[in-house]
Amino acid sequence: MLIISLPLIILLISPWLSPAKRLWETTSTLSLVVAILSTTWFCSQKAHFFIDSYFFVDQISSPLLVLTCWLTAPTLLASQSKISKEPIPRQRTYIFTIIMLQVTTLLSFLAGNLILFFIMFEATMIPTLIIITRWGAQKERMMAGTYLIFYTLSGSMALLTALLFFHENIGTLSLPLLKEASSQTSSLPFAPAWWTACFLAFLVKMPLYGVHLWLPKAHVEAPIAGSMILAGTLLKLGGYGILRMGTLIDDSFLYLAPPLIVFSLFGVFLSAILCSRQTDLKSLIAFSSVSHMGLVIAASMIKTDWSIAGAMILMISHGLISSALFCLANTSYERTNSRTLILLQGSQIILPLTAAWWLTAALLNMALPPSLNFIGEMSILTSLFQWSNLTLIITGLSIVFTTSYSLYLFWSSQREHLPPHTKLLTPIQTREHILLSLHILPALFIALKPDLMF
Repeated sequence: MLIISLPLIILLISPWLSPAKRLWETTSTLSLVVAILSTTWFCSQKAHFFIDSYFFVDQISSPLLVLTCWLTAPTLLASQSKISKEPIPRQRTYIFTIIMLQVTTLLSFLAGNLILFFIMFEATMIPTLIIITRWGAQKERMMAGTYLIFYTLSGSMALLTALLFFHENIGTLSLPLLKEASSQTSSLPFAPAWWTACFLAFLVKMPLYGVHLWLPKAHVEAPIAGSMILAGTLLKLGGYGILRMGTLIDDSFLYLAPPLIVFSLFGVFLSAILCSRQTDLKSLIAFSSVSHMGLVIAASMIKTDWSIAGAMILMISHGLISSALFCLANTSYERTNSRTLILLQGSQIILPLTAAWWLTAALLNMALPPSLNFIGEMSILTSLFQWSNLTLIITGLSIVFTTSYSLYLFWSSQREHLPPHTKLLTPIQTREHILLSLHILPALFIALKPDLMF
């Protein structure tokens, strides 16, 4: 842990101490060092690895910790071209806010106590709100921030109340001790209602279809760093919370799962249909996140070994691929100042290498074999089919629409006739190729050894 802590502390103070000319190079290099060192967390998957009485790493948290560290460097690289034109103090504040957001997310995944997890879970909202409201491009960013606050806090109040109730009745909120005392929780008064309150905050964060309205607004109004972190790591806090709470719940609560599983599967289907009629590029990618996270919710509620492994794999692959899609959307937006699909068509003629990245990301997003998305979705679909044969109908339709919107995304943004205003676009830079390879290559390499995620 000390190997990662020291570079992380240096990274936190580097935005204020680095000379202005070397600000972005220094912070990007340090974040890459932290990302490489974080892969040592894969070694702690065999058993619990206690750092102290408040923090620990296990097989649920270690892949998400590595993902959080890995996405810090691409986030800084993606922001460089636009933010480097701003005044130096504003650049320093921006970089510090991004690093602070990633640190609070790391502490959430490391927390060994539920109250500490709740504090860190809520702390991530403050830097997110600063990034969206201070660096968002349009005036609607204030409304997006308001949506984010109200949706998150409404779910979190139920979670806090439930945690205080459990502490009062069980006497501890330490995760290892709660796992031992899981049989006691079924005898608590109104226990199903309290567990439902616990899950509400995580379902909003995922988000579950129906409480998802904050996500497209936040994605559309956020700068590129906000979109990447939201898609890459912050949505995974919800999935992590559901998986973590699932290990603490006695099997006597399994009768509460079927309605939520069915509703989340319908959410996957409906959000996939919504993707097919979007005209805004970032909005389409945001709705695809809602669709993928619906599968993760359904898998987490089934609580079999295959479904939990599939949920973890899909979260990791979605974090990489969705973040890559937002980077590609940003490369188009920086050159055309538009996110409307009809104004971006035909880009393949001018930027063929970018079109190759688009095609790769679109194929990975639609779970083409043998990609990491495919492994995760197959594990989840197998678990769903074993749970109920009828799920095959809704999941089959969802796969058809997922394929159609992924191809629609590629075709609308890269093919067709070239509009006159796009004929003088600047070519893609080496920085952007490095940025995209940091997303796509790990997704391809992990597909060669998926047992790292199991």
